[in-house]
Amino acid sequence: MHHVFVSPSAIEGNRIHITGDSVNHIRNVLRMKVGDELSVSNGTDGRDYRCGILSLSEDEVLCELRFIKEDAVELPCQITLYQGLPKADKMELIIQKAVELGAVRIVPVAMKRCVVKLDEKKAAQKQKRWQAIAQSAAEQSKRAIVPEVAPVMSWNEALKEAAAADIPLLPYEMAEDMSYTRDLIGQITPGQSISVMIGPEGGFAEEEIEKSKELGMKNITLGRRILRTETAGMTVLSILMYMLEDK
Repeated sequence: MHHVFVSPSAIEGNRIHITGDSVNHIRNVLRMKVGDELSVSNGTDGRDYRCGILSLSEDEVLCELRFIKEDAVELPCQITLYQGLPKADKMELIIQKAVELGAVRIVPVAMKRCVVKLDEKKAAQKQKRWQAIAQSAAEQSKRAIVPEVAPVMSWNEALKEAAAADIPLLPYEMAEDMSYTRDLIGQITPGQSISVMIGPEGGFAEEEIEKSKELGMKNITLGRRILRTETAGMTVLSILMYMLEDK
């Protein structure tokens, strides 16, 4: 079933008004017709509005509410991924998969060893593109919310924010003791906030690691193999999703 997001104001009683880019996708790509069913979320209340199409025009798809599905699809913890800016288009893949795996927010971070350097104009353009990818991934995975892709942050700003989480995780290739990683993740309880800080291709600089320890980040190991930047975040999110699902 196709899933779309609308603004809260688009839901009026038992009528749901779908506008914007979704109209063209529903009419001309999916070729849906009157009577077909859609899944709609407003991105705020966690509800899944099941509705049937009443009419289709060039500017709007008008639907009638049939029932509301309230089964929780979101994880019981708020997970934010802080991702060191990677090369090429890796960030697009990272955002897509992070949304599918349950992150509520993705923060691109400019770190010392990042190859990519974005000026203010390019960063704004990238953020707009990344947010669109997040919405598409949220629709595909039937999320109840559209995770936010934040503006690019500096290392110091991101570190201060990430360290304030209840469970601040920083996977580091020099960290040891897998039992510590297992115990730490195993102790997470519903309602806690979790931050996951991932370095870029070149890894974290030594001074970044030292500063992270000073602020209370939990340096953890993900095993004996060195993971690529686009793999490390997905690994942590996959573990968290497995541990938290249905808690």
